Amino acid sequence: MKRYLLLCLILVAGMAQAQLNLRVTKGVDNPTKIAVVPFAWQGGKLSEDIAKIVGNDLEFSGQFQATSPDRMLSFPRSEAEVHYRDWKALGSEYLLIGSITEQAGRYYASYELFDVVQQKRVFAKLTVDGSSAQLRDMAHHISDKVYETITGIRGIFSTKLIYVEAFKQPQKYRLMLSDIDGFRSRMLLESRFPLLSPVWSPNGQRVAYVSFEADNKPAIYIQDIATGRRQQMTNFRGLNGAPAWSPDGQKLAMALSKDGNPEIYVMNVLTRQLTRVTNHFAIDHEPTWSADGASIFFTSDRGGKPQIYQVHLATMQQERVTFDGDYNARPRVSPDGKSLIMLNKRPGTTHHIAAQDIKSGNLRILSETNLDESPTIAPNGAMLMYATRSGGKGVLAAVSLDARVKILQPPKQGDVREPAWSPFFN
Repeated sequence: MKRYLLLCLILVAGMAQAQLNLRVTKGVDNPTKIAVVPFAWQGGKLSEDIAKIVGNDLEFSGQFQATSPDRMLSFPRSEAEVHYRDWKALGSEYLLIGSITEQAGRYYASYELFDVVQQKRVFAKLTVDGSSAQLRDMAHHISDKVYETITGIRGIFSTKLIYVEAFKQPQKYRLMLSDIDGFRSRMLLESRFPLLSPVWSPNGQRVAYVSFEADNKPAIYIQDIATGRRQQMTNFRGLNGAPAWSPDGQKLAMALSKDGNPEIYVMNVLTRQLTRVTNHFAIDHEPTWSADGASIFFTSDRGGKPQIYQVHLATMQQERVTFDGDYNARPRVSPDGKSLIMLNKRPGTTHHIAAQDIKSGNLRILSETNLDESPTIAPNGAMLMYATRSGGKGVLAAVSLDARVKILQPPKQGDVREPAWSPFFN
């Protein structure tokens, strides 16, 4: 509990900007083998290799193994050129082929998926189009379609990631936006003051975060991602922290100490009307909404040590929901509303990411790294990302909710932290 409050009162250490090159350190035991054939293209060299991006995307999930083009016996461009025996000999279970054409400055990528084992086409030719600058978006779109077709789970390769970078000399902080694979990073905000707790609005158009730029004290801001327009939402004395959007995007839950003690409040984003939710002598903070918006989970030390509690907004009834471990904090609710993700610490261990079934209370440890914090959940509920330490540096890691897939960003020159996974973009 004290550690969180100190984050709001002291500078966050950091060094240099780093490209987020995440790599799979542990995948499923028997990944699905898929061959993504280089897409046929008659023009000059394209700025992006769509087939390579698709293969990398699928491998990023930890559930697929892409066949290297060096091993391919042929490069079919149509169903008539597909010889299943060749791909079966390579051990491929699925085959993706495609072609790219250009017309009036717009690119069209057509693609087909085949089941090698059953020797049949999975779906007829589909086409996605875009400008030259959108070739990577087109590739992520194809990855999403292939992933969902094979697994039955919506793909997350077109989603985005927001995170915080910190520079030591000169001291500055950056709020960054990138593809989920770390490419195409761009700066949303640069400040001489610490930036904390970024969180996406449900429609993916805005981000709320904490900045210390107002008289060097914490305040909550909302920023439009497309235009950069910002609004300062709070300017109360003391703690202004941990913003959390309601599922309908109309409210922000937050932790404020304006009345003397950190409590949970809800603010109407349009009118800025505040409603106090908790009233306890202990420290209440880190709110997050239930999937249906009917309750708020939050961290409190009212039982002596940090644990997670739930307040039902209709009745204001409060109850403790975590009991496994001597420290449970930073709650996050899975999109289906069934799991509670948190920081968990048991005696003699460091902080790890854990998932608790909200209905049964059963808890399982997901991460094996050190000093884990700031979990954020993918919008399909299959994976989460978090900040951790590796090689003495702050890095990002990801793990599937069944703990079968683990991904780590190799240590770079500096630190990154505070990841926030976007919602789906329609």
